[in-house]
Amino acid sequence: MVDSVEFNQDTWRVFRIMSEFVEGFETMCKLGPAVSIFGSARTPRSDPYYDKALKLARMLAERSYAIITGGGPGIMEAANRGAHDAGGVSVGLNITLPQEQKANPYANIRMDFRYFFARMMMFVKYACSFVCFPGGYGTLHEFFNSMTLIQTQKAEKFPVILFGRRYWGGLVDWLRKATLECGTPKIDRMDLDLFVVTESLNQTVQIIEEARATEKARKAAPILSGLHQPTGEGTVTGQPPRLYPRRNGPQSMRRK
Repeated sequence: MVDSVEFNQDTWRVFRIMSEFVEGFETMCKLGPAVSIFGSARTPRSDPYYDKALKLARMLAERSYAIITGGGPGIMEAANRGAHDAGGVSVGLNITLPQEQKANPYANIRMDFRYFFARMMMFVKYACSFVCFPGGYGTLHEFFNSMTLIQTQKAEKFPVILFGRRYWGGLVDWLRKATLECGTPKIDRMDLDLFVVTESLNQTVQIIEEARATEKARKAAPILSGLHQPTGEGTVTGQPPRLYPRRNGPQSMRRK
């Protein structure tokens, strides 16, 4: 039985969660087109990927994209810095951790989150593309979360770009061998086409720009009936669960 004090704490926790969503929605809804850039907080400024993340964010900001990061150091700092240097919108969504993550100074829009899932919602809902630089568990979480949403059609397909062939190549090989070629397939072969691996800044920008142009054309066209409709949460409506008749139990007994 749940203790009454614990239940009361859970009730108030709902309001804390709601406050993060409300503040996030009110802040992020004014961004315009945006790109979420992920990567390791441990990446030093001397790392080549730090420089590439900085340059990519600058290139995108010059094309009027807002840049969204997790607000911390490393790749996140590089991306916020590139957007800041280009005079663009630089968003840092910092997370409160037991070992405090220090926010980088280059975000001109800052928010602090207590809950990872509320923060993740902002990454997905307000970005038209994801770019994942080399990173750890957090970056992998953001990558696989996007794959799950697109594969299950809970989000419309958007560009997910893994930047760094040498870093991501092993993961892609594992996905192909372990999930497709070893025993019963765990994913469809086309699921490996839901993301792109590249080492080119120009190709990354081109993919993002082409997807944006396609999306603008789609939104300008009449909405056909029968297609999944977007929801306010950034996902799309799904089919209701199919109800199967019970083979055993009270209903089957009544039929007899």
